[in-house]
Amino acid sequence: MSELFDAAFGFPAMILTAALAAVVGFWLLVLCRVVAHDVFDADVDAEVLGSSGWPVAVAGTVFIAVGWVLDLSGMVLLGSADLPGLLSFLLSVVLLAGALALSWRLTRRLAGRARKRSAVRRRASRLRAASGPRSARPAA
Repeated sequence: MSELFDAAFGFPAMILTAALAAVVGFWLLVLCRVVAHDVFDADVDAEVLGSSGWPVAVAGTVFIAVGWVLDLSGMVLLGSADLPGLLSFLLSVVLLAGALALSWRLTRRLAGRARKRSAVRRRASRLRAASGPRSARPAA
């Protein structure tokens, strides 16, 4: 357990740990109805980020949480490798960059799948609404 805390509060992973704490704080404010969950949607274009289909706060949460998990697991493995100081530091910085890059790709892929799934649902609901209840026509 000590390894996990050391990894989470060590230099490179601390950046994502602080970001994750901010995300948790944001969602606590949403739960307390202090802010709305889509508060960032007016400021940031989700199309530019490649996360359309999700509110920006949700995409940011997934990005930070996945990046944190990837970086933290890599830092625990790197800590158990017992490498020299400078090499360990350089690898941890590369690990942070790699975790963020992989997290970005996974977040975009998940958002794309969500967008496709919601498009299919909208199309199906439009078809149901268009067909509607049929009334019997009187025979001529």
